[in-house]
Amino acid sequence: MQPFENVSIESIRRSFAEELCRINGISSPAILAAFSTVPRERFAGIGPWMIQASGAQTFTESADPRDLYRDALIVLDPAKRLNNGQPSLWAVHLNLLDVHPGDYVLHLGCGAGYYSAILAELVGPRGHVVAFEIDQVLADRARIALEPWPQVIVLHGDGACGPFDPADAIVVSAGATHPLPAWLAALKLEGKLLFPLTPARGPGAMAYITRKDTDLFAATLCGSVFFVDFEGARDTTISDELARALKRDHGFSVRSLRCDVHEKEDSCWLHGNGWCFSRRAPIAN
Repeated sequence: MQPFENVSIESIRRSFAEELCRINGISSPAILAAFSTVPRERFAGIGPWMIQASGAQTFTESADPRDLYRDALIVLDPAKRLNNGQPSLWAVHLNLLDVHPGDYVLHLGCGAGYYSAILAELVGPRGHVVAFEIDQVLADRARIALEPWPQVIVLHGDGACGPFDPADAIVVSAGATHPLPAWLAALKLEGKLLFPLTPARGPGAMAYITRKDTDLFAATLCGSVFFVDFEGARDTTISDELARALKRDHGFSVRSLRCDVHEKEDSCWLHGNGWCFSRRAPIAN
């Protein structure tokens, strides 16, 4: 990053977004525009800020917001292990999710709201983002920070509980051991769900799920991710089975999520109660 002297915050923000896109091979003008537009400092609290990078935590030298435009975590609450998310990770995954202008998006576990604002930029003024946060302090903080985006509604509530209104996309910002029925039920046909699939220990994978039929979804697992747990979306038995499944092939063989009733078979990558990550192709009826 270039020195701050005589460089505007807008230029720093634009350079930050361009670097995110260049390094990660993102060609989407919408992703570039969103990260160029949303002020990260609005969601970071009062500086100096605790920055986490490469496993180490350090404070910025000053409260100059231009120091926040780096690909690092901003720690929001060290006691709860809460941070505002790795910009490169979310730029990559939101690019693959391909949210469109006018979409209705659920953001579950929105934290301080930075990525809710990014989603708001992606759906545009005619779209809607409904952001849930279970922590009352963070929900209040996000509601204030998101005031410039009237297409966002922040609700203090449990994102593990439905029912939810039908959504074009659902983005989950904490780790689950399995997809929840309330999430799947809310997806429109061709609606997309993005959530971190994480065991109790070790890395997880980001799950992309697209509804193809009533009980059938295309599914892809990719990446190596670590997330704070999503309360209400954890099961210790499933966590152990998930860890073993990820150790086998990191989820590369997963092609669909089945919700039809069936016995466990060779094509089942991770078989659960009412859901199954499968190696079978997602062929709708």
